[in-house]
Amino acid sequence: MRGRARDARMSGLLNSGITLVVFLAILVGLVVVHEFGHFIVARLTGVRVHEFGIGFPPRAARLGSDGETEYTLNWLPIGGFVRLEGEDGGSDDPRSFGRKSLPVRVLILVAGVAMNVLLAFVIFTVIAAALEPNADARVESVVPGTPAASIGLQAGDLITAVDGHAFPYFDGEAPTSYTLAHAGDRVTLTVQAADGATRQVSVTLQDQAAVNAGKGALGITARIVPGAIVQRSLVAAIGVGADRTVQACGLIVGALGQLVTSIASNPGAAPPVSGPIGIAEAVGTVRTEAPPVVLLWLIGLLSANLAVVNVLPFPPLDGGRIVVSVLQTASRNRISASLERATYFIGFMLLFGFLIWVSYFDIVRSGVGS
Repeated sequence: MRGRARDARMSGLLNSGITLVVFLAILVGLVVVHEFGHFIVARLTGVRVHEFGIGFPPRAARLGSDGETEYTLNWLPIGGFVRLEGEDGGSDDPRSFGRKSLPVRVLILVAGVAMNVLLAFVIFTVIAAALEPNADARVESVVPGTPAASIGLQAGDLITAVDGHAFPYFDGEAPTSYTLAHAGDRVTLTVQAADGATRQVSVTLQDQAAVNAGKGALGITARIVPGAIVQRSLVAAIGVGADRTVQACGLIVGALGQLVTSIASNPGAAPPVSGPIGIAEAVGTVRTEAPPVVLLWLIGLLSANLAVVNVLPFPPLDGGRIVVSVLQTASRNRISASLERATYFIGFMLLFGFLIWVSYFDIVRSGVGS
C-alpha cells in the first residue's frame, strides 16, 4: 500500500511538473510574440533597441547580437522584454523612444497588442481549417421508457448529427444541446454503433415540461467526444477564425466588466476571473483530459486575453504607456522622467498586488491545503 501511495505521489508530482513546464512555455511564447511586435516596429521606425530578452533577468546566456540589439536568454521563465532607448523618458538620443512623434510611439506600443490578436486569429483559423473535430455525443446510459429507449439507443452508441447537422467542437453546441433546444419536436438522429455501423432514426423528443423536470429531451446521459474533422475551405476558415478572435476578445472584455462590478459590490468576494495559478490549472486539465487541439485553442484564447489586458489604460501596461505619451505630448514634455518612472513603478506594484490577491482565490478554489 505504501508503495502504491508513493507511486501515486510521484505520478502526481510528475504530472504537475509537466503542467508547469507547459504553462511556462505558453506564457513565455505569448509574451515573446507580444514583445516581438514592439521590437519590429521600433526597429522599422528608427528607435534604438538595446536588448531583446527571452525570460527576465538575471541573464543566463547571450544568444547573439546584430550590431545594435543584444539577444539574451534569462533565468526567470515568466515572459520576455524589449529594452528601448529612452522608453521611460530622460534620453537626448535622437533615436530614443521618447523623442519620436506621438503617432510613432503609439504605433510601437500598439504593435504588441496587434501581434497577440494576430496570433489568436492565426490559431483559430488553423484550427477551423484543418484541426477542428465535430462534437459527438457518446451515450453512457439510457433511461427506460424514454424516446432513446424506444429507438434502441444503447450505451456506447455515438450520436454524430441531428437533423443532418453536425456540431463543430468550438461552436458551443452539441447533439445534446440541440435536442434540449428542440424539446417536443420530432428529430432525426445519425447514430453510429460500437461496431461502426451507422443508421438514421427518427424520434419524438420529450416535451419542455420533462426537460424542466431534469429528465432531458432524449432520455440519456452522454459525454461529448471529438468526432470527424470539420471540412471547411480556406476562405470559410478565415471567416471562422476572425469571428472567434472577436468573440474571444469580447469574452475577455466581459470578464473584465464582471471583475470591476464584483470588486465594486463586494471586494471581499472571490473575483470572477483566474490568475496565473488558475490558468495553470486550466492548462493542466486541458492537457490531460481534452484532445490536443483544445490546448491549442486555449493558447489562442490566452493570446487574445493578453492583447485585451495590455490595451487597458493602466501603467505599466501598453494602454497606460499610451496615456502617458498623450499626456507628455499635450503638456509639451513637461512630465519629468522621474515622475514617469514613478508612475510605472506604482502601477507595477498595484498590478503585482492584484495578481497576489487573485492568486489567493485561485488557491482557495483549488482546495490546496484542505
